Amino acid sequence: MSDLQVNTAGRASIGSRTHRITVTAMLSAVATVLMFIDFSVPFMPAFIKMDISELPALLASFSLGPWYGVAVCLTKNLINCLRTSTGCVGELSNFLLGAVFTYCAGAIYQRFHNRKSRKGALIGCIVGAAAMALLSVPLNYYLIYPVYSKLMPIDTIIGMYQAIRPSTNGLMDCLVIFNMPFTFFKGILDVVLCFLIYKPLSPLLHK
Repeated sequence: MSDLQVNTAGRASIGSRTHRITVTAMLSAVATVLMFIDFSVPFMPAFIKMDISELPALLASFSLGPWYGVAVCLTKNLINCLRTSTGCVGELSNFLLGAVFTYCAGAIYQRFHNRKSRKGALIGCIVGAAAMALLSVPLNYYLIYPVYSKLMPIDTIIGMYQAIRPSTNGLMDCLVIFNMPFTFFKGILDVVLCFLIYKPLSPLLHK
């Protein structure tokens, strides 16, 4: 290999690395802003909010690789720790759930025979959303709600679920009936939006 070829390959490698870092930083900034924009939904207690901040992480996972999606999830939560009122426990939960979601989606997409297959992307997203929903139950039961119960009695928290479904009995019932489907729905919403905007953004994400 000639010196010219070596230099060209080196510049291409540096350019690719710079591009990945730049796109990751850009998507992390968007994810941070989206995490600030949350809203209540009628079928969940008022203290549980919906946001679409995993959408930029999903874009990073598909375009750059699954670890870049995890990096976006980490960055947005580290920044949001500056305004937290839960000692960063909520941000830790958000990071773990988002990381599982985006990593599974990106890793399965990459392992498909056709890297550009929409089928591979869809399967990865559904698996990722399901994994995130399942993880939300033990994570909330053993970590998040014990912390929240120091701010609000656990009976009051359960009562807010019972106001929506009176037959709900106990915290685990609340998490399985409400939080797990909600988390899956949140993931699927991110997936739908990702499929809608990925192609128009593809030149920016890949070049």
